[in-house]
Amino acid sequence: MTTERDVTPTYEGRAYARPEEELVDQGLRFDIGTLLSRRGVLVAGAGAAALGLAACSDSGGSADSDSGTAASAEDLAEIPEETAGPYPGDGSNGPDVLEQSGVVRSDIRASFGDSTTAAEGVGLDIELTLYDMANDNARYAGAAVYLWHCNRDGEYSMYSEAIANENYLRGVQVADADGTVRFTSVFPGCYDGRWPHLHFEVYPDADSITDSANAIATSQIALPQDACDAVYAEEGYEQSVENLANVSLETDGIFSDDGGASQLPSVSGDVTAGYAIALPVGVDTGTEAGGGAAGGGMPEGGGPGGTPPGGGESTG
Repeated sequence: MTTERDVTPTYEGRAYARPEEELVDQGLRFDIGTLLSRRGVLVAGAGAAALGLAACSDSGGSADSDSGTAASAEDLAEIPEETAGPYPGDGSNGPDVLEQSGVVRSDIRASFGDSTTAAEGVGLDIELTLYDMANDNARYAGAAVYLWHCNRDGEYSMYSEAIANENYLRGVQVADADGTVRFTSVFPGCYDGRWPHLHFEVYPDADSITDSANAIATSQIALPQDACDAVYAEEGYEQSVENLANVSLETDGIFSDDGGASQLPSVSGDVTAGYAIALPVGVDTGTEAGGGAAGGGMPEGGGPGGTPPGGGESTG
């Protein structure tokens, strides 16, 4: 007699969550289970080197950065809580990439699922090293990071009209034993009224990322001006030149309180080889997470929000 157990397909000994669908369409929870089963020591709390998922493999290879280990944690400060802006894609205001199978990936340059369109631009490797400030600044192994940013035209996938059907430049990684996550992306453009930046949310573990309310930190990364100046001189970034000239870290609505002091990463590389940035991120679970929703994290009195092309008014 044929039973359901006989006909249900499996992957690495785990029954498909959606037997009628292909492996890549088994859903985020199945992907996370695969990730954690491959990283058994991480489940035990020790952490392990990051491994890729067959069900949501990277479209463009490794995200290893030539910048080396992120800056020292000496004098580490808690990463400032900032707004996630109106284009988070985390389900807090509609679109939710965190529920999609395939979002756990290090290479975020291309869309996944129904589209494989890749964002164009100068290469950018991103390395974040997380520290658990409530645990004597121990490396935060096992924490999950969701990172996203605009493309070189200042548009956000899933929101801006021209790329509403794309989900590129968004991805999740789980911190390895050193508390480090790495992403391969492209250098974002500068849209009117905002300093060039990346967004990220930190979750206590991989299982938590399916609900944005579980985020324990929400912040932004300010891109160094020298790198911006060099990149925006390249073809395709023309509109960013004027936009950058009209804003500074001191006038930006997010970074103006301290000039982005703890949100400016170290940087290496050039426009030919691509850039690599690295930033230590202090996360204090003993303090209340105050970012997230659009408008959160804005300095007193507000500030310029900016208008991404085709995306409407922005506060972050």
